[in-house]
Amino acid sequence: MLPLTDLLLEKLAVEKTWFRTMVISSLLLCLLALLIQQCLKVFDICYRYYVNCQRLRSFPQPPRFNWLVGHLGMITPTEEGMAKLVQIVSALSPTFIVWMGPFLPVFSLVHPDYIKQVLTASADTAPKDKFFYGFLKPWLGDGLLLSSGTKWARHRRMLTPAFHFDILKPYVKIFNQSTDIMHAKWQKLISAGPISLDMFKDISLMTLDSLQKCVFSSNSNCQEKSSDYIAAILELSALVVHRHSKLYLHPDCLYYLSPQGYRFRRACKIVHRFTANVIQERRTAINHLGENVWLSLKKGKTIDFIDVLLSAKDEEGQHLSDEDIAAEADTFMFEGHDTTASGLSWILYNLAQHPTYQDQCRAEIRDLLQGRETERIEWKDLSLMPFTTMCIKESLRLHPPVTAISRRCTEDVNLPDGRVIPKGNVCLVSIFGTHHNPAVWPDPEVYNPHRFDSTHHPLAFVPFSAGPRNCIGQNFAMAEMKVALALTLLRFVVRLDESQSVRRKPELILRAENGLWLQVEPIRAES
Repeated sequence: MLPLTDLLLEKLAVEKTWFRTMVISSLLLCLLALLIQQCLKVFDICYRYYVNCQRLRSFPQPPRFNWLVGHLGMITPTEEGMAKLVQIVSALSPTFIVWMGPFLPVFSLVHPDYIKQVLTASADTAPKDKFFYGFLKPWLGDGLLLSSGTKWARHRRMLTPAFHFDILKPYVKIFNQSTDIMHAKWQKLISAGPISLDMFKDISLMTLDSLQKCVFSSNSNCQEKSSDYIAAILELSALVVHRHSKLYLHPDCLYYLSPQGYRFRRACKIVHRFTANVIQERRTAINHLGENVWLSLKKGKTIDFIDVLLSAKDEEGQHLSDEDIAAEADTFMFEGHDTTASGLSWILYNLAQHPTYQDQCRAEIRDLLQGRETERIEWKDLSLMPFTTMCIKESLRLHPPVTAISRRCTEDVNLPDGRVIPKGNVCLVSIFGTHHNPAVWPDPEVYNPHRFDSTHHPLAFVPFSAGPRNCIGQNFAMAEMKVALALTLLRFVVRLDESQSVRRKPELILRAENGLWLQVEPIRAES
């Protein structure tokens, strides 16, 4: 017989072996369960991908390069790419699919009856696709451009009064002043004779100058000297475009280790610091004087965007937080300067191409201001220039500042022809494609302002989008473009620079490769 101690040791060894076996078995079962779970997930993804592909068979698509690449590289952000898009739109309208690699189909909608299904859907049903807009988040935060759901709806309601006509009217004076500064620079440059100028460069600074005054009541003199804040905004726009074009920079973990990521963070800090300081100063003024007293002091003066945001309240009487105010101010500065600068630059280009229309606009503005002591465009004038407005709209049709917007719908999209875009797919509302669709606009490549003499489908012309998520600042942008264009035509003749080829380049907004150069000469030079 074994001693009692040996029996106990043997029993402990057996129990230890049993326990180890149980632990190993449990771990193996857990690993097996996880493996089965992951296999089921992969199977579910593959099955949903298969079902989605089957449902997409009824939609046309251009020939792919191959299964792996899809249509990547077919429609490049170049003049040739835009010409290729026009060809595809003509052949495959009203909607078609392009594949971004093997697994991401994108529906391109290029007809008003079809874009209606997406643009008029609620913000919850058709939220913006994060793939196309996510890189702006560290800069713009949760402003109207990037937010969604109840937060977007609350902010939209609270910001709508900021674009009421009573708020916009005093801004016309600022538009006049900023345009005067730009023209004074031009007069100095062309004192020795006609000169070629890059419209994008000068007009971007002019719109930034106007915005900084309208948003912050701040004058940086950015048209005449450098400004760290303005330079940071321009750099951020360029960096976002560069990141979009480089797939290896898409992951945050790689981007923020790169030199571009470092510059992006540095520029964000400059912009955010400036906005935060302005908000803090205004908040302190309100706390010191009292909100009603402080706002009463602003009577008779221009109420800027920050003023309106600080005083805005929701249905429950709650104000926006400083973080929310900063996001909306940064968003307005970003969206407001580039789009307006693009629109105005292309308007001047189209009028330079068509001197007869340019002369008609100039005659209309001269008649409007006849008998006045000074060349100043007033609020009431904006509705009294019908032909000039038609020329602006036709340019926005031919060269829309924003060429496309994307949505990823949370519900199936029922199309007029009975087909269905399955939920979860990216829908690209091609503003450029719709504006250049021969089924919507006859001879779409021809600049013809008289198109807007007659009525058209309300969604055939959507340079500012449409529906619940349309551009909240479109009246602001149209007013600024009308003022700047009218004053420019009163003082200068713009002509094409035959030595510079103009090639369109769609980025965040529609630009021109190597700038948009036009010859500018004073009116007195032709008399």
